[in-house]
Amino acid sequence: MLECVPNFSEGKDTAVVREIVAAIESAPGVLLLGWESDADHNRSVVTFAGSVDAVVEAAVRGAGKAAERIDLSRHQGQHPRVGAADVIPFVPLDGSPMSDAAAAAHRAGEEIWRRFGVPVYFYEAAARGTEREPARKRLEKVRRPGFDGAPPDIGTIAAHPTAGAVMCGARGFLIAYNADLETPDVEIARSIARRIRESSGGFRGVKSIGLFLESRRCAQVSMNLTDFASTPLDQVMVVIDEEAARLGTRVSSCELIGFIPRRAFEQSPAFFRRAANFDESRVIETRISQLQHQLLHSK
Repeated sequence: MLECVPNFSEGKDTAVVREIVAAIESAPGVLLLGWESDADHNRSVVTFAGSVDAVVEAAVRGAGKAAERIDLSRHQGQHPRVGAADVIPFVPLDGSPMSDAAAAAHRAGEEIWRRFGVPVYFYEAAARGTEREPARKRLEKVRRPGFDGAPPDIGTIAAHPTAGAVMCGARGFLIAYNADLETPDVEIARSIARRIRESSGGFRGVKSIGLFLESRRCAQVSMNLTDFASTPLDQVMVVIDEEAARLGTRVSSCELIGFIPRRAFEQSPAFFRRAANFDESRVIETRISQLQHQLLHSK
């Protein structure tokens, strides 16, 4: 069983997002866990699970609908992006090997190019050619050369004129978590992000950027937690609070994007409960069980 968590470069037009979600749901055997949009990031995240075949087909259909309905040349949003279907990561569940997720990413990439003419770059466990260029495993490194003429892993063009490119990967669980500040000063958010992210000497497994959210008129520290088992999540929050206070502000609210594994919640329950939108259905095992129960009793 695999999970897939594609990020699409549309978070303002709900009708378009619903079309993409419907395309994903149309794949036989796929289990839609949920989706959410952010207008400031202009981005939507959809989470679904199922067998390898079901998840690959759902991902390809979602990418195709995104290529049809999103014109990246007109896109404006705070979040970095290179494609209409920007990133499509596959995540192994229930003890499935990472090799299954990598093979699914490769299959999806081949189909996205064959059906829609959108080039594909692979990252993390699905990356190719890492013996020659190890940096291509990291998503942020793959994005940079993609539009500088480096050839894609799948396709004959660097980018589709309106749909851009797809970053297709295989990885473990990634937790997306944001902290809004009681200030519109984006430089404060960027300073906090530098303090906590691994690449600047902060916490292992933390990627972070500072953003300004127009709709909320506040700065945000946006985080991707790539190795929750090795990251002291409660301490990350302590440092954010301390840095915010030192810079004359404080955290006003937190939010969780998508779903988390049960073991992450059990490791740091206070961290996740601090998110205003957290409830038990955000635990992926709980959500899958709820949906399976609903399906069973609807028959």
